[in-house]
Amino acid sequence: MHTMERYFTNNGNMELTDSIAEGLLRTVKKYTEIIHAEPDNYEARAEVMWAGSLSHNGLTGCGAKERDFASHILEHELGGMFDVTHGAGLAAIWGTWARYVYKNCLDRFVKFALNVMEVEPGATDEETALRGIEAMEDFYRRIGMPTSIHELGVDPTEEQIKIMAHNAIIASGGKRGSARVLYEDDFVEIYKAALNR
Repeated sequence: MHTMERYFTNNGNMELTDSIAEGLLRTVKKYTEIIHAEPDNYEARAEVMWAGSLSHNGLTGCGAKERDFASHILEHELGGMFDVTHGAGLAAIWGTWARYVYKNCLDRFVKFALNVMEVEPGATDEETALRGIEAMEDFYRRIGMPTSIHELGVDPTEEQIKIMAHNAIIASGGKRGSARVLYEDDFVEIYKAALNR
């Protein structure tokens, strides 16, 4: 997720950095499925740990003027209010966030679909981008991760959603995002849409 938060931006990207990010994402995808089937597979765990180290050291943000991290701030508030682990919360939020912002960052979502999720191109860029988002959610399901807030075992009320959105926007300094700049009302809409995806 840290790599994807740096990948889905609208400003100052570099082809080499994109290629590194895409390679890291493909590696994590491949070896996470192996770990899911073979939890004691040392080689697979080593690949994922090395990819995680490279993702966290800032390498995948080189050349980017901005990073997105909107799905992270949304998850932080969800995990702060409910007993939700960070990774599961991110998986539950990501697909809804992606569908909310992809039209504003279409070229990046198309690249992701083709170069990371390796989907067949659609008739339009929009169709290709949506195929990539769906493929990512399918990957989450294959490794037993949730793709909606309801699947986390929590059902926030409308008031709780408003509180989470408000706190997220305070933590963000009034807005968040690079794929698309989001405000408090956007956060409310994403939380609501992520309830039962």
